[in-house]
Amino acid sequence: MEYRNLSNAEIEALQRQHCVADDWDTVLVADGFNADRVHAASFSGICRIGSLCGSFSLPGGVTKPSGLRNVRLHNVTIGNDCLIENVHNYIANYAIGDQSHIENVDVILVDGKSTFGNATEVSVLNETGGREVPITDKLSAHYAYIMALYRHRPRLIERMKEAACFYAEKHASCTGSIGSNVKIQNVGTIRNMRIGDYCSIIGASRLNNGSINSNAEAPVHIGHGVVCDDFIVASGSSIDDGATLSRCFIGQACQLGHSYSASDSLFFSNCQGENGEACAIFAGPYTVTHHKSTLLIAGMFSFMNAGSGSNQSNHMYKLGPIHQGVMERGAKTTSDSYILWPARVGAFSLVMGRHVHHADTSNLPFSYLIEQNNSTFLVPGVNLRSVGTIRDAQKWPKRDRRTDSHHLDFINYNLLSPYTVQKMMRGLALLQNLRKASGELSDIYAYQGTKIRNPSLLNGIAFYTTAIHKFMGNSVIKRLEAINFESDEEIRARLLPDTTIGSGEWVDISGLIAPKSEIDNIVTEIECGELNKLKTMNAEFERLHRNYYTYEWTWVYDHLEQFYGIKPEEITAADIITIVEKWKEAVVGLDRQVYDDARKEFSLAAMTGFGADGSRIEKELDFEQVRGDFESNPFVTAILDHIDAKTALGNELINRMQHVIDPE
Repeated sequence: MEYRNLSNAEIEALQRQHCVADDWDTVLVADGFNADRVHAASFSGICRIGSLCGSFSLPGGVTKPSGLRNVRLHNVTIGNDCLIENVHNYIANYAIGDQSHIENVDVILVDGKSTFGNATEVSVLNETGGREVPITDKLSAHYAYIMALYRHRPRLIERMKEAACFYAEKHASCTGSIGSNVKIQNVGTIRNMRIGDYCSIIGASRLNNGSINSNAEAPVHIGHGVVCDDFIVASGSSIDDGATLSRCFIGQACQLGHSYSASDSLFFSNCQGENGEACAIFAGPYTVTHHKSTLLIAGMFSFMNAGSGSNQSNHMYKLGPIHQGVMERGAKTTSDSYILWPARVGAFSLVMGRHVHHADTSNLPFSYLIEQNNSTFLVPGVNLRSVGTIRDAQKWPKRDRRTDSHHLDFINYNLLSPYTVQKMMRGLALLQNLRKASGELSDIYAYQGTKIRNPSLLNGIAFYTTAIHKFMGNSVIKRLEAINFESDEEIRARLLPDTTIGSGEWVDISGLIAPKSEIDNIVTEIECGELNKLKTMNAEFERLHRNYYTYEWTWVYDHLEQFYGIKPEEITAADIITIVEKWKEAVVGLDRQVYDDARKEFSLAAMTGFGADGSRIEKELDFEQVRGDFESNPFVTAILDHIDAKTALGNELINRMQHVIDPE
């Protein structure tokens, strides 16, 4: 934008309207500047002002013209058609974009050189330090996961810190920025802040040393009473209603409000926090906590829902708050649950009651952990038949609120994947070995600080076997779909993987499910300096996410012999039919159990409280009017449709395999 000096007539008009300047020669204006729209303004340093031709339509039918009224500006550049009025102290060292509206604020300033929250170290997981993650605008859950947990590779951590510091220094400035179409109203202090386009800041108390990465695709809202220090907010997020944050990263499309407080914590895509508090937590995608009495502390979570009164402890009153815990993806807590860290809860497990024995159930996913007589009883695999588990898996992708076309986190929503299935394979072997070692007639088996009852162990073996059949069969059917084969050789050729990547162990690095070998390669490239920028590191995570299904098939192919006892290089059409028949049995069997679990929500016991003043018939009618009937419930009908669809899919492949066996 080109600027010019004020004319003598414009200076005289401004002076008549109670405007003053240390030096009118340092006040520069663009075409479209209208001196009639500037009142009671004070200028110092170099100030640049764009056109003042537009207007703002406000709620209630009020229209205000753009302009400057009752403000003091020092070293400020203002874009076209802005409205800035009633700044009680001053705005200093800022560049403000076009069509922004700033009204009734205390002070907006940059004091010295600032990185705007970038490179702020967050002491995640361990309050006393040792796992600090430097936050940046480009921080992904996967980068943070490696940074926090791979401390056994100090050269890696050094390189990752260098990349974050390089980015922070590159974007450091003595001038802050407020983007275009920004609305800032009734705000206290804004200090050392960078604020993106289309951001709305209404009634916040204090914003200090941070970046709000709002944009037109995914605006950010900061609401009443919010206090934030040393922080970064990614696109599409909302922080409202007295939330208080200190040394935090808020990822894309997060929602924090209702007086939620957090310190030294990382929140990634689609997290929600209300009423409670967080300290030193690593909240991976879809970590949700809604209750006032809930404290999350020193834990790593993802796809997690914290029940009311959920609590953890990282302090055993010896060496301080140094302990940490992990709840793997999909693990949840019920009301009034408690876990004494250190502990590790397996994926998609449910924690009920108080647990103080430092259990590690990572190789027994989809389990219940139940407290009884101060002991932790483990029910392996039972969550595989839970209607809640299936409902969660279906709702997560539907609840992805990210509207920004550029995603920071690459999220895999699959319930069954090489990551969870490898754990179930280990769990299956573990349960079988426990049974052999302790005797088939034992009432209770002890494992990693937990107790497993005999019936639970047997059921766990059955659950894991069924789920593995389901996953392996799914992959085989997908690999062979829509192809007519003439011979076993053609089937074997099609089954051959497209790559060797994926055959070994898999990991979940906070939402991204990938082969550990590829994560190790990325880590090595960072250590060697081949990957030295945040942008290129995130591009590697995106590559792994994009190629997930290619790598998944390599893993399945590599485990066909282990699970089915069939060498893939010798597999036949008859073997495929056997696999598909077992798959059909597993899919239909699990769906039937989920169906039965859903039916419990429509039992007579579930109707307690309905038809409060009437008979049983009125109770049932009242229940039906509010909740609907079981058979027409959308989730229930979806289960039945799924059974039919999967049965037809399996039968179709069996028919194609029969053609290979009997071409006639």
